Formats: sequence, C-alpha cells, structure tokens
Amino acid sequence: MSSLARERQVLRPSQLNALARDLLEGSFPQVWVEGEISNFSRPASGHCYFTLKDERAQVRCALFRQSAQRLRFAPRDGMQVLARGRLTLYEARGDYQLVLEHLEEAGEGALRRAFEELKARLAAEGLFDTARKRPLPAFPRRLGVITSPRGAAVRDVLSVLGRRFPLLETEVLPVPVQGDGAAAQILDMLRRAGASGRYDLLLLTRGGGSLEDLWAFNDEALARAIASAPVPVVAAIGHEVDVSLADFAADLRAPTPSAAAELIVPDAGELAARLRSERRRLDALQARLATARAQRLDQAFLKLQALRPQLRLERGRNRLATLRGRLDQAWRTPGARRAERLSKLLRRLDQSHPRQRLEAHAHRLALLARSLHAVLPRRLEQQQLHLRGLARALAGVSPLATLGRGYAIVQQADGKVLRRAVDARPGESLRARLAEGELRLRVEPDAD
Repeated sequence: MSSLARERQVLRPSQLNALARDLLEGSFPQVWVEGEISNFSRPASGHCYFTLKDERAQVRCALFRQSAQRLRFAPRDGMQVLARGRLTLYEARGDYQLVLEHLEEAGEGALRRAFEELKARLAAEGLFDTARKRPLPAFPRRLGVITSPRGAAVRDVLSVLGRRFPLLETEVLPVPVQGDGAAAQILDMLRRAGASGRYDLLLLTRGGGSLEDLWAFNDEALARAIASAPVPVVAAIGHEVDVSLADFAADLRAPTPSAAAELIVPDAGELAARLRSERRRLDALQARLATARAQRLDQAFLKLQALRPQLRLERGRNRLATLRGRLDQAWRTPGARRAERLSKLLRRLDQSHPRQRLEAHAHRLALLARSLHAVLPRRLEQQQLHLRGLARALAGVSPLATLGRGYAIVQQADGKVLRRAVDARPGESLRARLAEGELRLRVEPDAD
C-alpha cells in the first residue's frame, strides 16, 4: 500500500460496511416502527422478509423464524403493523435493514401503548403494590366466580374445585367477558358481589384471546374496584402469556383458570390424610397417659398395702402380750421397785397404744383416697372434651354435613355418582342418598 493510501486511511468495502454496522447498532439499540407491509415473503427457512413503508420512505425488514413462530396473525402485503427491532447493516451487500424481534397489528399496537401508559400511571399510585395485597382464606366457605357462564374457563374452574374441595359452595356470577359494555357489567357485578357479604373470595376469570378481546379487563375503574374490594380477589385472565390490569390489581394472579382453582382451595385428600395422622397421634397420646395413670395407681395401691392396719394391729397385739407377760412377772416380784417399774410400763403402754397410730394412718389413707378419686374424673373429662372437639372439626369437613343441609347424592345402579342430568337414561333406576335414609328414583322421559 502506498504512503498516499496510508495517509488517506483508505478502507475496503467490508471494513466500511463493518464500521457502518457498528455505528448503526450502537446508536439504535432498539426502535419501534409503524408502517405498511409490502413485498412480503416467507421462504422454506421460516424467516420472513418484507419492506415497511409509508408515503415518503421504506425500510427493509427481517423477522427470523424463532420470532416469526410467536406471531398471532398472518402478515400480508398492505397490512399496517407496529414492529420492534434493532437497526443493522447486512455487510455482504451493504444493505441497511431492521431485524425485528416483535411484530403486531397497528391497531393492537395502539391498544398496547394505551395499556402501558395506564399501567404505569396506576403503578405510580401504588395500586399494584405487593404490600396492599391480602392473603386468601385458608378454607373459604363460598366463592363467587365472575365470568361468562358458557366459556371453557368456568368449566375448568368448576371441575378442579369439585375434584379438590367439594365442600366449597361456588356461585357463577354471569357477565360478558368481551365486547362493548363488558367492562361496565363486570365492574357492576364485582361491586354487587362485594357488597352482598355472601362471599369469602371472588374469582375474576376468562379464557385466552387477543389484546383487543381482553380489553374489558384493562378498564381503569375495574382495576380500582378490584383493589378496593371488601374481600380478596383472584384474577385468571387468559393464558399464561396474557396480562391485564385486573391481574396486576388483584390480590393474586393465576396463569390459567384451572391454576386459579387449585390456588384457591386446599386438597381434600391431603386434609383427610392430615386428620387421620392427628387422630393416630391423639390415640397414641391417650394410650401413654392411660398407661402412666395406671402405673401411678399401682404404685399407690402398693403403698396402701404396705400401710395395712391389720399389720399394725398384729404388731400391737404382740407388743401388748409381751408387756402383759412382763407385768405379770412384776406383780409376782415383791417390793416398791417393782411397783414403780409397773407404773412406768403402764404409762408407756398408754403412749404406744395402737389405737392412736391406727387413727393417724386411717386419716392419711382417707386423704389419699379422696385425692385419687378427684384426679381421675378430671383427667378423663379433659380428654373427652378434646376428643369431642376433634370429632366436631372432622364432622365439619365431612360430606355427611352437606347431606344434612338438604343435599342428596344420586347414584346409578352400578354405584357410580350421577353428576350431570344428561348422563341419566329414561327409565333408569336411581338411588338418592339423604342425610337419613335413601330414596329409589326412576328417570322419566323428557316431556318435550
């Protein structure tokens, strides 16, 4: 290379294009561009190539296969879209282009911008703060499900709730979940359900859809009503990738309606296993206490046996016989010394008479007996009260309690529980189990 070329810093085309690419990528890390698609093509590789244009200019775009697979619509010429990507330069040809990471229809893009602006404003007010979210009740008694009564979401929720915790009373509060006026009707139902005082918990849910389909759940008034509801609110709007302002404002956000049902209630099987474990622990504790009381009773009986009055009397009789023999001998011995000795022996005899010691031991025995009879009934009464409390708790979660409130379990001839009327055949014999007794039923053909 000549000295003149070195002084001019002559670049090769590849070097120039590399410098231009670095300059573009460093100056424009990510941009949003709105325009009309033209010259769209999608070869066998799965990549998408097209041009975005407006009335005055155009820019070449590339959407590679991994990003193209996430599209929720089919791009075509003439479609107005909103694109997000980074500027770069294809060095081999020196072409300036936009490599896209996200592409959406322009109408949805406007909704997306409105959503982000409203989300940022409500977040700045603290409406979505974790600190203000309330915990869910561990054992809710009645749940209100605000959703469309004909959607797949409500079927999924009711199926999971029936399987996991059939004791929960669930009421479907029907509302439209998309379209004009849907947000106002959802808001009205939420307020009425909260003011009624009937529910321990509310679930706001629907299936998946586009941003426009879910727009009713991005209403500002609805988000504020969820945050101020008198009872906790769970939101499960759309699929896992869908988000709405209702999700952010709710006390708990679930990725799907089925997941929401699993988060709301405990598993009845696990609760039953826990109760059985507690019952075994109670039985073992009662057995240990009964064994300890029996051992103490045996020890007290042995002590009582050791203090038998018959043994004391026998010893007193022997000593009395000895003293009498000595007294007879003293009478037979003349002299004043023997008379004095006799007087001392009589005094000692009076002091050590077994009647006095017998009375003292009898008094002590009566005290021990009263103490023993007082302790055992109290202990037994305490254990009985504790056992009755556990029995009431177990009865509270028993299906028989539901029957006692007027419900019935309808079974087919093979014992299978009938859950839907359409599963019963005309003329089929059924058995309805009530809280007391059973009824035999027969299915009549539909008059219609």
